[in-house]
Amino acid sequence: MEKSIITAYIEQNKARLLSELFELLRIPSVSADSTKSADVIKTAEAVKQRLIDAGADKVELCETKGFPVVYGEKIIDPKKPTVVVYGHYDVQPAEPLELWDSPPYEPIIKKTEVHPEGAIFARGACDDKGQMYMHVKAFELMMKTNTLPCNVKFMIEGEEEVGSPSLGPWIIANKERLKGDVILISDTSIIANDTPSIDTGLRGLAYMEVEVVGPNRDLHSGVYGGAVANPINILCKMIASCHDENNHITIPDFYADVMELSIEERAEMAKAPFDLNEFKKDLNVDDVLGEKGYSTIERTGIRPTLDVNGIWGGYIGEGAKTVLPSKAFAKISMRLVPNQNSEKISAIFQKYFESIAPKSVTVNVKPHHGGEPYYLSSENTGYKAASMAMQETYGKKPVPTRGGGSIPIVALFRKELGLDSVLLGFGLDSDALHSPNEHYGLFNYYKGIETIPLFYKYYTELSSK
Repeated sequence: MEKSIITAYIEQNKARLLSELFELLRIPSVSADSTKSADVIKTAEAVKQRLIDAGADKVELCETKGFPVVYGEKIIDPKKPTVVVYGHYDVQPAEPLELWDSPPYEPIIKKTEVHPEGAIFARGACDDKGQMYMHVKAFELMMKTNTLPCNVKFMIEGEEEVGSPSLGPWIIANKERLKGDVILISDTSIIANDTPSIDTGLRGLAYMEVEVVGPNRDLHSGVYGGAVANPINILCKMIASCHDENNHITIPDFYADVMELSIEERAEMAKAPFDLNEFKKDLNVDDVLGEKGYSTIERTGIRPTLDVNGIWGGYIGEGAKTVLPSKAFAKISMRLVPNQNSEKISAIFQKYFESIAPKSVTVNVKPHHGGEPYYLSSENTGYKAASMAMQETYGKKPVPTRGGGSIPIVALFRKELGLDSVLLGFGLDSDALHSPNEHYGLFNYYKGIETIPLFYKYYTELSSK
């Protein structure tokens, strides 16, 4: 496939490629919110129709215990390689709504310092509707120009933002249907628009909810204060004890299975362009904080973490209410690195958290969802094809990086389907994923549609050698 054919098609269809994405972004497909269930289904149906319009065969909504998986395929020759495309059509909740500069489900284009050509502001713009839809449009491009070089299968799910609880069983039940050679995913980021990169790894996740219970009812803080344990105070002390003065996690055996990088490997990571001052400026912080002995890039890529994602209890209404709460709660997530196991980490966290609780309270620990870490060698055929494609469209060789986020299903792809996943993302870490004012650059959206067909080209060529 010639690059000129790709760029000409994109240029001729730019307005439509954008307007179709806007239609998807207007649907609030929040899988975590039961009141939005109809919207999640509506989005699945829209994705199904788009695949049909693009030229896919056997397109259907595959029922699961949760939201459906959108499946479609195009088999041009069983002897040729098969690329299995994964993405998700659900999005994170948009709350807090008051922090958005524009309504989250009314996409608009605004210019920013990072995206001078303009960026799409909407929930799901980057994670993952924008990036998922690039694959649908890249497939359409290859079909319309008669340049599809190999087979393709799509599985687009609707529960990624809640841990993909239904996708695993569906994959196990559909192994024959999903036979292929490589998984292609765009749900990650690049270093910068002038510095392409490809993630060679992802961190895993163990997500917990803890409850600290004290007295059998809320108490008057004057009558009982100082004599009865305050669950919020206790919970804060327990959480604080999970790190030492060097921000090293104190849970016994937490680091037992961590894959340590060699001095040489860390030196290679350090070559990736990174401006600490720009990083701090973007976040409006005066300094960074993390595990002693590691750089910011290492802390977000090759080191495990423990963070509080939410904490509540007592009176939080307007004005004052002098009360000792009966209960306090927190949600805690731990990002994991290669060789760590989410079930093992969840178990040792629970054991530790219960062991440090004073007798004056009762502690309940509830595991939510988890996922395993992932690593892909830069010598992998899929990685090489992605690197060659990016080098052609960006004009420079992409940097191999480690992603700090988690896509729990990736490790399952390898376990159940025996397939490696290529993480060909085009977003930026500064695109406010999961936050108010999420956005996705027009440059990135169109660059993805331009690059993906070249991945197919180079993967097919490399696989035939």
